[in-house]
Amino acid sequence: MEGNQKKRTILFYKDYFQEFFVKQRDKVKDKIVWTLQLIEELPKIPETYLKHLENTDGLYELRIQQGSDIFRIFCFFDQGQLVVLANGFQKKTQKTPKSEIEKALKIKQEYESEK
Repeated sequence: MEGNQKKRTILFYKDYFQEFFVKQRDKVKDKIVWTLQLIEELPKIPETYLKHLENTDGLYELRIQQGSDIFRIFCFFDQGQLVVLANGFQKKTQKTPKSEIEKALKIKQEYESEK
C-alpha cells in the first residue's frame, strides 16, 4: 500500500493470536486483517474498533464484527506505538468473560517480564 504511513506496528506475541486466528472462517479472517490494517494506519482509532478495557492496566480490545458474529482480540501498547496482540475469542454474551480478560492480563505480564 503505497503512500500510507504506518502509525503503529502490530506484533504477534507468541502463538496466542495465531491459535485464535487459524480457527476462524475466511470472512472473519478477512475482517480481522482489515481491522488490523486500520489499527496500523489510522492516526486516531475509533472506539468501534479499539477500546480500552476499564479497570485493566492498559488492556485494549480489538472489536471485530462479521455479520452477527462478534469477536474480540485483546492487545496492549508497547512504547506507545507497538500494538501487541494477545488472545482472541468469539463474544457470545454482553459482558466480556472475566476468564478471557485474566488470560490477556497474564499474557501482558508474561510479555513485559520477558522484555
